Amino acid sequence: MKIVRLCSLLLVIVFAASCGSKKKVVTRKKEDSSVYNRGEENRETPAEVVDDVKEEMPRNSYHYRIEDYIRDYAPIAQEEMRLYKIPASITLAQGILESGAGNGDLTRRANNHFGIKCHDWEGERVYHDDDRRGECFRKYKHAKYSYRDHSLFLSGRGRYAELFELDADDYKGWAKGLRKAGYATDRRYPDKLIDLIERYELYKYDSEISGKAAPVYTARPDNSSETHLVQKGDTLYSISKKYNTSVEEIKRMNGLNGNTISIGQILSVK
Repeated sequence: MKIVRLCSLLLVIVFAASCGSKKKVVTRKKEDSSVYNRGEENRETPAEVVDDVKEEMPRNSYHYRIEDYIRDYAPIAQEEMRLYKIPASITLAQGILESGAGNGDLTRRANNHFGIKCHDWEGERVYHDDDRRGECFRKYKHAKYSYRDHSLFLSGRGRYAELFELDADDYKGWAKGLRKAGYATDRRYPDKLIDLIERYELYKYDSEISGKAAPVYTARPDNSSETHLVQKGDTLYSISKKYNTSVEEIKRMNGLNGNTISIGQILSVK
């Protein structure tokens, strides 16, 4: 009897072990299947996600920063034109050029859009490397005060008096006159301003104030142009080769500290 009971007990143990083993196998298969399916799902979409990110990246380009700058500051430039007779197009173009479309270090730190230095300034100030290390620049609580100071700077100095005899919408005369009066030492300064005004149709903001019809401007290729509009794929090296100059010369002419350039950026090349 004891032998029979012992055999029966052994059979029960073997049967139970067999059932437990089968459960484990089934569980493992389900886990493997689950992992496999997740892998298949992940392989279907990653390229599409990456492409979407790339499509958004151009919004950070220099071109879009300029458009954002114009939208934000055109009303202020027009108000200055009403009060001081300085073309809004000129003020905007100068602001874009001198502030890096609002992203320059001096602009971000001090709301200084035109690089006006301290001189007899009694307000807040910041120190910034320019022609010399650690020069003193005016600091403003809001960009509109920088625009007002720019208007006062031009209207209050005799060397710019001839500019105010020009028609209010004569942006070309203003661009050339600023350089002639010593506002900038860059010989390409007038061309840079005019190019910005015509490329982004800034003259329309003048016509809204003057009441005159805006000029019709059609861009034409100019083989003698000494500026270059940065396109996708451009590098300083490729641009230097195209215009038979050097990377260092382009950096010097445009005040670049590094090799980073942006789509839509305008560079002097000669």
